[in-house]
This record gives sequence, structure tokens and C-alpha cells, in this order.
Amino acid sequence: MQGAKPAPSKDSGGSAPLLESGLATLAGRKPDNEDAAIFHWPDDPHLREYLGAVAAVADGVSSAEAGAHASKTATRQFVSDYFNVPDTWPVARAGEKALTSINSKLYRLSHAFTQQEKGYLCTFSALVIKSRTAHYFHVGDSRIYHMRGAELRQASRDHTVILGRQRQMLVRALGMDTALQVDYGRIDLAPGDRLLLTSDGVHDFLPEETLRGILSAPDASAQHMANALVQQALLAGSDDNLSAVVLEIIALPATTLDEYSRQLTRLPFPPPLEPGMRLDGFLVERELYASPRSQLYLVRDTASGEQLVMKTPSANYADDLHYIDRFVQEEWVGLRIQHPRVARVLRQQRPRTALYYLMEYIQGETLAQWMQHNRFPKPTRAFRLLQEIAAGLQAFHDQETVHQDLRPANILIDRDDHARIVDFGSVYIAGSAEIFRPLQHSSALGTASYSDPHTLLGRNTGIRGDLYALATIAYELFTGQLPYGEEINDCRARGDYERLRYRDARQFNPVIPLWFDRALARGCAIDLEQRYHTLDDFMADLANPNPRYLRDDPSDLHHQHASLFWKLLCALWGVTLLALLALFSSP
Repeated sequence: MQGAKPAPSKDSGGSAPLLESGLATLAGRKPDNEDAAIFHWPDDPHLREYLGAVAAVADGVSSAEAGAHASKTATRQFVSDYFNVPDTWPVARAGEKALTSINSKLYRLSHAFTQQEKGYLCTFSALVIKSRTAHYFHVGDSRIYHMRGAELRQASRDHTVILGRQRQMLVRALGMDTALQVDYGRIDLAPGDRLLLTSDGVHDFLPEETLRGILSAPDASAQHMANALVQQALLAGSDDNLSAVVLEIIALPATTLDEYSRQLTRLPFPPPLEPGMRLDGFLVERELYASPRSQLYLVRDTASGEQLVMKTPSANYADDLHYIDRFVQEEWVGLRIQHPRVARVLRQQRPRTALYYLMEYIQGETLAQWMQHNRFPKPTRAFRLLQEIAAGLQAFHDQETVHQDLRPANILIDRDDHARIVDFGSVYIAGSAEIFRPLQHSSALGTASYSDPHTLLGRNTGIRGDLYALATIAYELFTGQLPYGEEINDCRARGDYERLRYRDARQFNPVIPLWFDRALARGCAIDLEQRYHTLDDFMADLANPNPRYLRDDPSDLHHQHASLFWKLLCALWGVTLLALLALFSSP
């Protein structure tokens, strides 16, 4: 996306800068382009004002076979994550959160393909232009330059070491290690400034005099400058991929947003809300839920008439900075995860006078209530709901986040009989600099029944903790019971959990086949060595009999019932297949 170039003015007349952009990226003499370059300046005036514009260049590490995938993932996800941050966050924190998540994803992908020697590594340089400041984030040997007048300065530093005979080695890259070191800095802007991001295929082959000459052309557009830089590097003998992004600052707002940001991060907690009260254009209709930690209200947007859910923090924690930080993070997590099986968090379009966030209103009942009204549901219906919960949970994992508090009370069944995961209060972000803290739910009765015992004892088990919760919910869906009974709520130490014994699901529901029961047992195994490692493996073993679990005694009293269960599931999969074939064959 390119910004239009209005008549130059020192004052933009608003709170957002005016700028022009140019972007060029080529494979050059290489068969494939492993560079990725991006520029995004949202059309929404609110986002332009409070989040600004983003430009980024990433260069896939040539020795890593998945470098092209890494660079595209890094640039696209950085833009997506950044523009989904709450406006309560400063740029530095938003960028750090996004990059730690990206780094964790690339590192995980690299280690998932160790046998194929496939590495997801790339350098990364980004600029966020907000108000009167350029914020930069940098890892590797791509570069960021700042030009004012005739002076050209390299703002970033190359993360390389010299090995001799003009050989250099990259010492930092996204996806290289679990711990990410990012250079962050700020550049105070002035009208007429020009900013440049390049991959090494450009700056390694052009001296600074050439860069300065191209960037100082008085009547050249930003796009013309980006094209000229790439073409000049090719003429100079560049044998690498080439990328250049040029930004020209046309005008700047008269005042900065720093004061606004400081006020926003110190927003007061709203008072207890009553029906009929108004807050920032939202009319309170009724309270939906209240706990010692938060409140949920059904509100109506007086401008659009839309019903929404407003979540507010509890006044009990008004002086708890960690609690406030976690509450704000909930909004960020919800804005990042866009999936039909996860409740949507909505971006606030009006300035806030108090601390809260908004979610879509889903009419229905919790899974806990649904199970009370639907004891021993049809296997096909129960399995479909379980698939939907798993799909929503996978959406969290795809964003390198772990829900950590999956339980029937945090799953809604809407009026169309579909499952939706709600509540982001306990989410853990993989790769984040935050210290892991075990779950504490003193006011949530029954939570210990679904939370991984290792998590409750202070060990972060990642997605396998969510898998334990999903398996426990699956067991309860099909049996109406818990796999370890009510005794699990009394466990306090590791030895207490080790004394627990899994209760065969078939004793509570005779239609459950042996292989299905054994998959459930492995999903909620307390011993991590026995538990599944991925949701896909767990769901696959529930959907298709694992040969290892089919060694059954022919005299088993459950044999005939298991056959019926299997036939019902096969009927479901057959109907689903026919529906998909009809969908893809339709014009």
C-alpha cells in the first residue's frame, strides 16, 4: 500500500503523520526471492492515529531451506499482530510481543523438520511511524537508514561477526534460538525526512554515496527511489535477492501521542455498573457474570444498536500492576485470534475513559449447563462439538498461545448448537518474556478437575496442558463423569496425583469402544511421557481406531455396544464427506 503525496506542510493538521511510501523487491540473479517486504498504512483513521504505519523487510537465511517461508511469515505476522494490539500499549511493547511470538513459531517449525534439515530463519528490520516518532526493531543484517537533509545515517547495526578474508557470519536471526535479542530504538522525525529499509542484496553492493544520491533526488517519488535502489544494486553486480522500502515524511502532527498513551495506560477502573448507566456510548442493559476478578455486562452501542459484552476489571485489584497488565493482555490475545470457534474481541472505535474491553455477544449456554441438559448425547453430536472445541483450541496454538483454563464453564454452546471458546484471562504466550505463573483459581470451583496437574504444581506443559483439559472434557461429554473422579479436587502435591487411577469410560457409558477409551486415557494421562504431544494425534485416534488399541477380548461385554458406537461415527463422517463433495462440486 502506498501513501498519497499531499502538498508539503509541517503540520499534518491531525494526530497522524502524512507520508509517502515506495517498495521494490526482486529475486535478482537468483531463481527464487527469499526476501519479503511490506508496508501497511491502515485506511481506518483511528488506527492511523493511534497505531501509525508499519514497514518491514526480512531476508531468508540462504543456508536455511525454509528461508523464504520464514521471511514472508515474519513480515505478514508482524503487521497482523501489531495492528491487533490494544491502544493501551506503547509501540516498544507491541513490537516485542509480536516478535517473540514470531520467533517462537519459526523456532518450533525448524525443530519440527530436523530430520529434513529444514530451517526457518530470517533477518528482520521494521519501522513503526507513529505520531512524530519512528520506532525501529532489528535482528540480523538487513538495515535501516535515516536521512535528513544531506546527512545519511545507518540507524541499525549488523548482527554479524567477521571470520576473515571478507567472510561474515550471521549471529542473530528470527527463529535461531528460543531467546530473542531485538534491537529497539526511536528516531525523532521532521518533515522531509526519508527512511530506508534494505536487504543485504542492496546495501552490500551500493556505497553510502550512491544511497545518499538516490534518496536526495528532489522531485523523485518514494516508489521511484525504491526502484532505482534495486536496479542500481543489480547493475553493481548484486548476486542476491534485492529489497528496498522508502518512506518520505511529508507532514507531522503538531503534538505527540505520548501524553495520550500515558493517560490510557492509567485509565481508572470503571465503577460497578447498573442497568441504565452509560459508559463511552455504551448503555448497560444487565450484568451477565461477576467474580472477585472481573465483571461481564451486556451493553448496547447507542450509535449502532449492536449488543456487545463489556468486560471490566475488579476494583479489588486497582493497585495490582500485574493484574492490570494481564487484563490488558487479554484484549490483545483476543484481537489476534480470529476463528469461528473462538469468541471475538472487538477493537474499540471510540476513546475510552475507563479500563474495559468489548466482545461479541453470544446467546446460548455454557458447556457445563449443556451437559446437565444433555446427559449421554448422541455420539455424533458430542464428537462434532469436541471437534469444534479442538479447532478453536488449535487457533490459540497457531498463535503460540496456550489457553491454560479450558473447562466447560469457558465454552459456550450457541443457539445454532456450535461450540465457542471464551475467556482469555489465563492465556500464556509462548516465547514471551513474562515469567510463567501457575494457575490460581480459588474462586472457580471445579477448575482443578480440568487443569493439567503439572500446571497446578507450577510446571508449564504448554499445549499438552490444553490437551489434558480437552481430553477431560471429551471424557465428561461421553460419560457425564470425570476420568479421575472428584478425588482430583483434593490433590495438593505430586504424590496425591500419582495415587490417582484412571476410571475406564466404558463403565459409565457401555457404547464406548475400547480403542476410544484408551485414546481418552492417553489424552488425560498424568504422566507426561504417556500423554499425546499434539491435538491432531489425539483427535485422529478418537476419530479412527488406532491398531494398538484394538486388541480386545472377544468376550468383552462392551463389544457389541462399541460396534454400534463405531457405526454411528462412520455415519457422521460419511455425511460430512458428502457435504464437502457437494460444496466443492457446486459452481
